[in-house]
Amino acid sequence: MKLKEEFIAHDAGTESLLVPTGAAGWAGVVRGNKTFGAILELLQEETTEEAVIAAMRERFDAPEGAIESDVARALDELRKIGALVE
Repeated sequence: MKLKEEFIAHDAGTESLLVPTGAAGWAGVVRGNKTFGAILELLQEETTEEAVIAAMRERFDAPEGAIESDVARALDELRKIGALVE
């Protein structure tokens, strides 16, 4: 899976943004925290959910299951707006 080219990820300092281009077929802005931004960064290249989870574990110290839950929730939201190529 990978983030579609019609969506632009932007780090705004205190929050991460996902902005669609006119060709995206979805209008709005997705706002998230640094964790969401890290997930978006990983989705710039072809990857798998398991690889995203592994990379997030290396980057963040979190309770058991928290990273898996955060990644699953973020991917579900990205799927809902059609932001992923799978």
